[in-house]
Amino acid sequence: MTVPNTSMLRPLYKAAQVRELDRRTIAGGIDGFALMQRAASSAWHSFRSRWPQARSLTVMCGNGNNGGDGHVFAALAMQSGLKVQRVTLKPLDALSGDAARAAQLATSAGVGCEEWHAGTELGGEVIVDALLGTGLTGEVEGRFKRAIEMINAAHRPVLAIDIPSGLVADTGAVPGVAVKAACTVTFIGDKIGLHTGDAPAYTGEIDFRPLGVKAQAYFDIPATAWRLDDSLLADAFVPRLRTSHKGDMGHVLVMGGAPGFGGAALLACQAAARLGAGKVSLATAPEHVVASLVRCPEVMAHGIRGGAEASELPKSADVVVVGPGLGQAAWGQAVLQSALQSNAPLVVDADGLNLLARQWPDVRRDNWILTPHPGEAARLLNCSVADIQADRPVAVQALQRARGGVVILKGAGSLIAGPSGLVVCPYGNPGMASGGMGDALSGMLGALVAQRGALVAQYSGMELSAWLATMVHALAADRAAEQEGERGLLASDLASYARKLINP
Repeated sequence: MTVPNTSMLRPLYKAAQVRELDRRTIAGGIDGFALMQRAASSAWHSFRSRWPQARSLTVMCGNGNNGGDGHVFAALAMQSGLKVQRVTLKPLDALSGDAARAAQLATSAGVGCEEWHAGTELGGEVIVDALLGTGLTGEVEGRFKRAIEMINAAHRPVLAIDIPSGLVADTGAVPGVAVKAACTVTFIGDKIGLHTGDAPAYTGEIDFRPLGVKAQAYFDIPATAWRLDDSLLADAFVPRLRTSHKGDMGHVLVMGGAPGFGGAALLACQAAARLGAGKVSLATAPEHVVASLVRCPEVMAHGIRGGAEASELPKSADVVVVGPGLGQAAWGQAVLQSALQSNAPLVVDADGLNLLARQWPDVRRDNWILTPHPGEAARLLNCSVADIQADRPVAVQALQRARGGVVILKGAGSLIAGPSGLVVCPYGNPGMASGGMGDALSGMLGALVAQRGALVAQYSGMELSAWLATMVHALAADRAAEQEGERGLLASDLASYARKLINP
């Protein structure tokens, strides 16, 4: 398998790694308070670019450096003529170090300060969250919990400094309550927890400001993950050779559609065809063949009654997609067994994953892509969905180590774990919360794995095909939602938008 190059992608880090980058930057000669001022200045510019008409704001300050950023921010706002309400959850005389210097700077700039209490009224047009920062690992409690609830109850736009308070920087989980921000400005190194799990419901727009720190220059602090970028699409999907023919574009076989469950496999077939596969075949229950011909006559449909009839079909395919509408009864088990006996690359989804968990718990291979949602991942790892969502990065990497190949953990901020590491897909929208979306993704994965030989050399690996398909799937949903809205978005809508994306 060709391992893709991550140099074009934004690196993502854990909180401890960013703290180490911060420490080394200070050790290298930049004063810690100067770095704090640089962060607050960047946050101020982010604020001004989003709310240029705002004339008042409330800055909520905790302790430590995150609170210090808030105090310096308040001073900058006051100096710019805004009405500033500064609210602290720790008495100013109890602060120390750079946080104390920051608080004194704000006081010297004429910013008043009030200690938070249950009756505090938040008066600003915009609220700035500088309460907790990235050090949080568990549930927020006590006064900080009540302050966060007060911020959310104010129903005003919020700028979160570094991370929304209550969100765990390493996992994207919210174990209790967290600030719901309109924008998060984050510093030095982007955090993986801002991009997956619960995070998209809390971060708003993410504005990354490196503050002049070149994180990738520290080779002994490797990125925890990488953020996918749609710039990869134009580089990967170059014009086809004028002499291309369908044999160059791969043959996808979709195996699924148990009796009574034919729609999922048809969605996968149509998605595979629209993403440029040279040939698409379908192995499905006989009663679904007519519907397949009506829906997409380009698909070669085979009615199969069991494993014996299915066993020969994978031998002619470049990739086998197995699982959509498969069911877990005898028919589905026989079809999956036929796929597993093949040497062709596999894409396994839906009931294919459930059957793997139940009937083939120890099967591992390097040439497959598994696409679980959290429930399926929980069954594969023999844990709860809550366990998966509590630390999605750890879960997807554990599953990849156990099963090999490439694993896509679906959901907000889908994660892809493979031989080159972990990547995050930042695209997609809530309109994708409808049936059939996973089937469309499986078809797209099959199409791009089948076309590996038709992509430019550095984009020809199976792992990168997974990156590209995941991005195309999510971006197609975003384009569809932009034009028609999120509610009512159907999986069958995605194929036409995806086709445009792969023809840049």
